[in-house]
Amino acid sequence: MSTPLIEVADLAMRFPARGRDDGHLALNGATMTLAPGELVVVLGANGCGKSTMLRCIAGMLRPTGGEVRVEGQAISGLSGRTLTEARMALGMIFQSAHLVKRRSVVANVLAGTLGRHRSLGIALGKLPHQETPHAMACLDEVGLAHFAPQRAGTLSGGQAQRVSVARALAQRPRALLADEPVASLDPDAAEELMTLLRRVAHQDGLGVLCVLHQPELARRFADRILGMQAGRIIFNHEPRHVRDNEVSALYVKRDASQRLAA
Repeated sequence: MSTPLIEVADLAMRFPARGRDDGHLALNGATMTLAPGELVVVLGANGCGKSTMLRCIAGMLRPTGGEVRVEGQAISGLSGRTLTEARMALGMIFQSAHLVKRRSVVANVLAGTLGRHRSLGIALGKLPHQETPHAMACLDEVGLAHFAPQRAGTLSGGQAQRVSVARALAQRPRALLADEPVASLDPDAAEELMTLLRRVAHQDGLGVLCVLHQPELARRFADRILGMQAGRIIFNHEPRHVRDNEVSALYVKRDASQRLAA
């Protein structure tokens, strides 16, 4: 395997206490790596810490322990412009596409390039239209270049999610972090999106870290599957080595006092 693109070491995240409790320990020593050109899927029950781990990697949350390194640079303690620049290497895809529905499809993709530009016009909300050829190339990558002038609000759910992938690609990232990207899609659209993510990894050489709730999709599309429980990675296997009982054990209900924050 090549040098890791992302390294997560002993990551811990405790959310602030409320009232008399001690807070919620969402991550408890999570450790993993992601290499260029591989699609890694994280499986686990609601509340096991999957989404929290992705947000810590993306710099959206600051962990309370451990370290995240991206291309060898520790990012967990960064802030301000330094963090913004480091985060450009990581494209984020959410369960909802979060498109601006009244704007055109290409304008939504152009929004992914904003981190590279500093000007008064950008600060006032203008888009960097000099990036339009790149935005169109990203739309072509996801098979939607012909929708460029169309309002984003007219797209289907699957099309909107593919535009969100194009927007993330417009950052020119080294990795994509996808948080349950197919949760709201029908089976055909989910299949299409997972095929796209695998192609982005294998053909374009990006690392793709994807949280899923569908073990069958993980087995079919992932290069590796990580099983997460109680804030820890408890197995890390190629799909052919993942046993059914290991997957089933991830979804065993725990006593409410042991549940972790999502």
